[in-house]
Amino acid sequence: MKKLQISSLSQKKGVSYTVSAVVITSTIVTLVLVASMYAYQVLEQQRGMAEFDCAKESILAFNDALENVAWKPQAARSARFTIEYGHLELITDFKPLIVNVTVGSNNPTVYYDSAGLVKYYIPIKYVNFGEGYRSYILGNESLLVVRNTESFGRAVVEQASRWLSISLNYRVRAMRTSVVDVDGETVNYVDIWVIKLVIGNWSSHIYDFDLKARCLDVTTTSYGPYDATDSCTIDVQLGAGSQPSSASLPLSSGKVVFNVVLSAIEVTV
Repeated sequence: MKKLQISSLSQKKGVSYTVSAVVITSTIVTLVLVASMYAYQVLEQQRGMAEFDCAKESILAFNDALENVAWKPQAARSARFTIEYGHLELITDFKPLIVNVTVGSNNPTVYYDSAGLVKYYIPIKYVNFGEGYRSYILGNESLLVVRNTESFGRAVVEQASRWLSISLNYRVRAMRTSVVDVDGETVNYVDIWVIKLVIGNWSSHIYDFDLKARCLDVTTTSYGPYDATDSCTIDVQLGAGSQPSSASLPLSSGKVVFNVVLSAIEVTV
């Protein structure tokens, strides 16, 4: 009887060791899987963040390319994009760009047309700056530039809902370029430069591609002459009812003519 009891006890110990080994092995496998999944998520997040940084550089490179060809009809340049975790949208007729001038009692609208938009999106699971985040990587809040050293481009990083985005559109530049005597009367010339993105149809793009900018045409439309005293005001809005960006330009007493110089830029992939 004692031998039988010893044999039974040995069997129980053997089973106990087997169960323990199975439990330990299962635990190790589970821990390895969890660690692998976490490492994969961290790696994917790092790749997404790296793509976002590259997208910013590509947006800035594309702006440089576009501004380089903006006033040269039929000139073309491009910038390279590599996108896997996000996507790039070309948006047609985003919002109307409106330019008004005020001089004395005159307040004409000298430009009103829809504006295209280039926009990159990436899910916030890869890059998260917090809901409501907004920061400019090119330009600033103002839609109006009065110095020829500033870029026309305006690129803003924004986070809303489940997406972080980079939007690229273009500002208006206004300057008094000359004052001449015409038949004994002083005439001021104010030039207003506008870049219009011409995007045929809405489209979304991923993987490797070249974003191209081609200057279709540059046209000039004149308004005036209007009676001038000491200054005029330029107002620029993006979308009817939005807060305008304004600037006052000095004038010499006499007349003023406003020249709207429009560059139409085709944007394609």
